[in-house]
Amino acid sequence: MRIVGWRELVELPELGLSGIPAKIDSGARTSSLHAELLEEFERDGERFVRFCVDWGGERHECEAVHVDIRGITSSNGETQRRYVIKTPLKIGTLTFRAEISLADRSDMKFPMLIGRSSLRRRFVVDSGHSWLQTPGKAPVKGHKPV
Repeated sequence: MRIVGWRELVELPELGLSGIPAKIDSGARTSSLHAELLEEFERDGERFVRFCVDWGGERHECEAVHVDIRGITSSNGETQRRYVIKTPLKIGTLTFRAEISLADRSDMKFPMLIGRSSLRRRFVVDSGHSWLQTPGKAPVKGHKPV
């Protein structure tokens, strides 16, 4: 198994997004991406969702197949109805399909959270290190605030 730190830079290649700062959170079931929903639409009989992702002062417009709308319980215990997409997620050199909920994470330090469903049978978390699967970044020991 690969070892992942408590924070990593990840990619969502089908959405054209790379270098996304992500917090690794084995306490969360579902991965989550900060997004502002623009519209839901249909193409070739499939449901899609168009949304914007903001981080680092840049806005990225994305489209993805809309898999579901689910009740997801946030860290404060509140259940929210969220769109869920399924798209390839790349952590380090490993790329796999992941379910990701679209949520307002504007109050969070990281625009993306990687939950245990994405980690399961792929990664072990070393909470004392950062950037273990981030090419070009030197691993950092210890938990320092971002």
